[in-house]
Amino acid sequence: MKTINNGKLTIDDINKEITVYGWVNKRRDMGGVIFVDLRDLSGIIQVVFNREFLKDDFKLAENIKNEYCIKVTGTLQKRSDSEINPNISTGEIELIASNLVILNESDTLPFNIYDDKEINEQIALKYRYLDLRRDKLKNIMVMRHSINKAFRSFLDNNGFIDFETPILCKSTPEGARDYLVPSRIKKGSFFALPQSPQLFKQVLMVSGFEKYYQIAKCFRDEDLRADRQPEFTQVDIEMSFIEEEDILNMSEALIKHVVKESTNLNIDYDFPRLTYFDAMENYGTDKPDTRFELLLNDLTEELRNTSMNVFSSAIKDGGIAKCLIVKDNIYSRNEIDRLTEFVKIYGAKGLAWLKYDNDQFSGVIAKNLEESIQTEIKNKFNVQNGDLVLIVCGNPKVVYASLGALRLKIAEDFNLIPEDKYNFLFVTDFPMFEYSETEKRYVATHHPFTMPESLDKLKNPSECLSVSYDMVLNGYEIGGGSIRIHDEIMQGEVFKALGISDVEAKLKFGFFIDALKYGTPPHGGIAFGLDRIVMLLSKTDNIKDVIAFPKTQSAADLMSDAPTEVDINQLDELGISIIKEKSND
Repeated sequence: MKTINNGKLTIDDINKEITVYGWVNKRRDMGGVIFVDLRDLSGIIQVVFNREFLKDDFKLAENIKNEYCIKVTGTLQKRSDSEINPNISTGEIELIASNLVILNESDTLPFNIYDDKEINEQIALKYRYLDLRRDKLKNIMVMRHSINKAFRSFLDNNGFIDFETPILCKSTPEGARDYLVPSRIKKGSFFALPQSPQLFKQVLMVSGFEKYYQIAKCFRDEDLRADRQPEFTQVDIEMSFIEEEDILNMSEALIKHVVKESTNLNIDYDFPRLTYFDAMENYGTDKPDTRFELLLNDLTEELRNTSMNVFSSAIKDGGIAKCLIVKDNIYSRNEIDRLTEFVKIYGAKGLAWLKYDNDQFSGVIAKNLEESIQTEIKNKFNVQNGDLVLIVCGNPKVVYASLGALRLKIAEDFNLIPEDKYNFLFVTDFPMFEYSETEKRYVATHHPFTMPESLDKLKNPSECLSVSYDMVLNGYEIGGGSIRIHDEIMQGEVFKALGISDVEAKLKFGFFIDALKYGTPPHGGIAFGLDRIVMLLSKTDNIKDVIAFPKTQSAADLMSDAPTEVDINQLDELGISIIKEKSND
């Protein structure tokens, strides 16, 4: 039926008789003449319904409303100079209709789809098929397609093979919770939906394929945040016979290609490298936004022996002290109090502060902090009149988290973040392990198949680094990976460091451990978060905008009303019974 894209028509097509299809985007009745902006995926063409040319069909034209789906035949003409619309690509032309067919009518829309004003999320997700008609979301979906295509073209042209790996997998409860799928055949047993294709892609390296990729669906049953969904898409990549530098260079070239193909921007710099330690020390996070300065400064030694017990006791107990220097401060006392409440969200007990005006410090702690220490702070950080020093002291994790978040808040408050800048970087040398207070043991920072820096360092889990790396863009982790363990002995030592017994390892990862015995090559990889990349390149701050049919914060699909209860017969077939939640009444 449809052979013409409305938004692609040009002045070269005038005097042609054509048939166009689409939705009524806007209708203007001028009495005897009706103008309609007819929209399809490619854009808009203005259609003119004139009583003189349409005759009996003009009554039909009088009845059409917004979002009616119609077919129009007519002759394309040039608009008069006074009627040219410079805001659309087809602004020089219009279609003089000679025939109209209404393909389908439309009810009154539950919300306005013709501008990008905020819509109630519950309503928008319920009517997602209408929400996707909005220009903002339509353009994001088209960009997502371009980004997908760019990933594939680069990887295809560089010798990677596109694989599909199983969706029904074995549950290996490491990290986030699995989504479980009951087996009808083997009652009481469950498949898990994959959190990533990690083991399968490594097995493909054992199989000798050398270069693998997959645009893979992954699933994690975890509490949601603004940039996370329970099901998400990652561009999964694995390579054999490589070292860390090979993967970083390939990844950088890949992302530069993707950005160029999808946004037409050239990223013309080498991606900086930061170690995990330097990232935490300077930015308070392993995914730093480097579009602005405002670095964390260390005050631990300056405050170690102060008479202010709130600082010295915390440092004596293994804590640290860090500060941010806010130049040309505009915060009032009440606003600083609100910043104090803000850092408490991240576990900080408080926020100490010093204002520097008239060549001296003022503020609550200025009365109690030794003058010599105040002078050290001024000289060390070149504090000037009008500056504000914000200090957090305590557990390193808390100090980093609270000041890292406060750094971003200050940047927003002071408009320090350039909107049209893309700052890519790599963060490397992550800790191999982190101590879990919940489990009272060391757990893998990434996953238990990550290569440690050496066998010797495994003896001291708190200091052992891994051969791992993340790619970061504007404060978001967009990709992460590692060199993998390809040796059975090394893998066994890592399991031992994690407190995983031989029996437990065999139970959870038996097929993979067996595979390592058969000439496994050195290999490693990286996985890119496709949804996050689309979110950043399309300049939206909501991950739901980049997924055609997203879930809510409670992991519900409001359009299809999932999840729902199922028929009791289905549960009986699976050997499952449901325990009803107790009422609070």
